[in-house]
Amino acid sequence: MKGVILAGGLGTRLYPLTFATNKHLLPVYDRPMVFYPIQTLLRAGIDEILVVVGGPHAGDFIRVLKNGKELGVKHLEYAYQEGEGGIADALSLAEDFADSGPITVILGDNCTDADIKKDVQTFKGGAKIFLKKVPDPERFGVPVFDEKGKIIKIEEKPKRPKSSYAVTGLYIYDNQVFDFIKKCKPSARGELEITDVNNFYIKAGKLDWAELKGYWLDAGTFKTLFLANLYWAKKSKDFKKGEL
Repeated sequence: MKGVILAGGLGTRLYPLTFATNKHLLPVYDRPMVFYPIQTLLRAGIDEILVVVGGPHAGDFIRVLKNGKELGVKHLEYAYQEGEGGIADALSLAEDFADSGPITVILGDNCTDADIKKDVQTFKGGAKIFLKKVPDPERFGVPVFDEKGKIIKIEEKPKRPKSSYAVTGLYIYDNQVFDFIKKCKPSARGELEITDVNNFYIKAGKLDWAELKGYWLDAGTFKTLFLANLYWAKKSKDFKKGEL
């Protein structure tokens, strides 16, 4: 299994912080944000990783990650996403890297201590997405369940969410994902949506899901970036109990 980290975009929601560098290189306590998704993949036994970058600060990743050896990455590659084509568009750049095999995909702003190694090892095909209960599901893709708990549809940023679950930025796909991406049409905001890709899998009867255990947060807003910093600081041995 290979891993893909999607770390492109301009990070406009975090201006003026992202005038200086890419969002995914901003600090989350004592390390750059992108280190957390790298650790998630390594924890799952995945040490061949492609990082999809974009925007004016793409070159900063090389200075930070280098060839990945210091982090324990066996093989590290980069791909450059031109423009703002969306998550599915960024993922399409991983087709050659995947080499006809399955991939685990994580967004570069996802900070989690969850262990998905078993999910990776037992993956047999189709797609598997990871869900988390959140207080603000309207910010995410939201699953719609039938009476048996099966996902029948995913709605992108719905004004009236039909569940309190968010589709986290963590997915496992077989190689059919690239065929589905090619079938996607740009959304109203001009992007290829990963929600559309997941809905293709649902229609094909090939989508499974699991609730993500442990801590998870997307650090893409000022509030969540602060909360992620606070969580990892509290978890650090550098702080005495009760200091934060």
